[in-house]
Formats: sequence, C-alpha cells, structure tokens
Amino acid sequence: MSEMPQQKTAPEVDWNRHALDRARWELAAMAGRLRTLESRLAEEQQNAEEARKERDRERRRADRLLGSESYRLGFGLVSLVKDPVHTVPRLARAVLRRLHDRRRSTPPVKTKAPVAAQRPPVHLYVLIGLDEEGLRDFVLTLRQRLLVNPDHRPVVVTDSPSFSLLRDLGVLLEYLPDRATWDRHRPDESWNDVLTRRLAQLYRDHDTARTIIVDRTQPPTLADLLR
Repeated sequence: MSEMPQQKTAPEVDWNRHALDRARWELAAMAGRLRTLESRLAEEQQNAEEARKERDRERRRADRLLGSESYRLGFGLVSLVKDPVHTVPRLARAVLRRLHDRRRSTPPVKTKAPVAAQRPPVHLYVLIGLDEEGLRDFVLTLRQRLLVNPDHRPVVVTDSPSFSLLRDLGVLLEYLPDRATWDRHRPDESWNDVLTRRLAQLYRDHDTARTIIVDRTQPPTLADLLR
C-alpha cells in the first residue's frame, strides 16, 4: 500500500505563506526600483539630446563670432603693416571703446550662495503585516539606531491603519492599504501591482538609496539595524 502524503502542520503552512509573501514583496520592490531607473534613464536621454542641441547652437554662434573677429583682426594687422603711424592710435581707440562698451554691458557678477551640506541618503523600510504595537516597537528601535549613527533618513512603508498615531515619533511613515482591505474594495486591481507602483513613487519622491524588507515574524533588533 502506498503511504499517504504527510499533512503539513499549521506553523509550517504559516511559515510557507509568509515566505511566499516576502518573496512577492521583494519582487515588488525590485520592480518598483526598475521602473524608477527606467524613468530616470528616459529623463537622462532627453536631457542629453537637449544638451547636444544647445552645444550645436553655441558652436554655430562661436563660429560666427570667430569669423567676425578674425576678419577684424586680419584687417587691423594688414593696416598696421601698411601704415603703423595712423593705425596704432586707431586700434588703441577701438580697443578702449570696446572695453568701455563691454564694461557697460556686462552684468555684475553675482556671488554664489554657499553650498548646502549634503543630506544623508534615504532608506526605505517596508513593513507589511505588522500591527500597531509591532510597528511602534520597530520605529522606536529605528530611532535608537539613528541616535547611534544618523547615517541615513528612514522612510517606513506600513499597511497598519493606525500609522497616524505614530507620527509623533519623528520617523516619516507612508501608508499602503493592507491586502485584505484592498481586495475587498478594489478587486479589479492586484494588490501586488499597487505595491509596486507605490514603491516606485516613493523611490522617485524620496530619491531612495536602499530598500529593506522587514520580516514581520522576526523584526530586526538594534544590533541587527547597526550591522
């Protein structure tokens, strides 16, 4: 007789479901990052094309100006060789007149404003599935980490509907409806797609340098965050 397949226990099922959710969130984070990079690439290509057009315009202007100055300089040199006695005073007056006109037309040089200190990069923490208490504990731990080493600015993405109660903790919180709420009100659109678009938007808004997917079953400790 063939053996019956062993039925998985409830903890094993929960662990497998959590592992699958985490893989989906990491995939959504990568997809959102990819969308941001594609958008930046398109902007850079457009800026490069505009810069090439501006370079060509400036080159044409420089060529026209160079030709004009070359003509005047050549004419002046020829006149100097032929008649130095009369040409030198005339050239001197022309130079003085040009310097005077340039001094009148040149706007005053503006002093550059002092360069602001470079702000630390933004790290995006994605916390999906944590309740209010777990979210509060993580934010407090994150604050302690920044007191030890304020090397970045944190932005926490959460699906906890009570996130607004934690705004006084000094960490920026961004809200995303949880999967069950979204599926109940918007079954026509996948929650995973919403997560991807939301992360892509946050990447652009905050110029995010790093994304951390937080394990809701084992939130990082202070020592973990300092690694």
